[in-house]
Amino acid sequence: MTASAPPAARSSRASRFLAPVGLLALMWAIQTADAVLPGSFTGWGLRSWDLGSLPGLVLGPLLHAGWAHLIANSGPFLVLGCLVAVEGARRFWFVTAVVALVGGAGTWLLNVPGTLTVGASVLVFGYFGYVVLRVFSPHRLAHRFAYATIAVIVVVLYGATMLAGILGAAPGVSWQAHLFGAVGGGIVAVVGRRRRHEA
Repeated sequence: MTASAPPAARSSRASRFLAPVGLLALMWAIQTADAVLPGSFTGWGLRSWDLGSLPGLVLGPLLHAGWAHLIANSGPFLVLGCLVAVEGARRFWFVTAVVALVGGAGTWLLNVPGTLTVGASVLVFGYFGYVVLRVFSPHRLAHRFAYATIAVIVVVLYGATMLAGILGAAPGVSWQAHLFGAVGGGIVAVVGRRRRHEA
């Protein structure tokens, strides 16, 4: 009979999920403040071809056009974010930063000048791209099998929605943020694979 992990180890493993949960809680706190305070925070989002809006690379994913927008993003963000955080909080923040940068840069360049983009969907698509491509990382066989299983489940659950969010995005929805968010997640997966292989 195998001994169970000590409480400190279980606590350490559980704490890695505080990163996506905390980031989502921050989005809800911001939306609550936006609903209560005068004015609107969405003006701090990313406005294409406007150099003054570049802080929106960081702020844009935290802002939403309304409660329905935030609620629609919350479930996939939490599920996919926790699947990224399985590898640890540092990995989660690194993936998040690269996805926000690549996704935001692609949106800023390819959207119609002056278009304002907000919402966590850039991160959702980035996490999806990362989780799906992570399967190719040269881990031990057991890890690769687990990642492959997770990737298949994620594709079944979210694949059609992700494809529709890029190829069939509704008017007013930024397919650019979706596409380049996914590209950013894929880049992290590929770069991470190369670094581990070269180490």
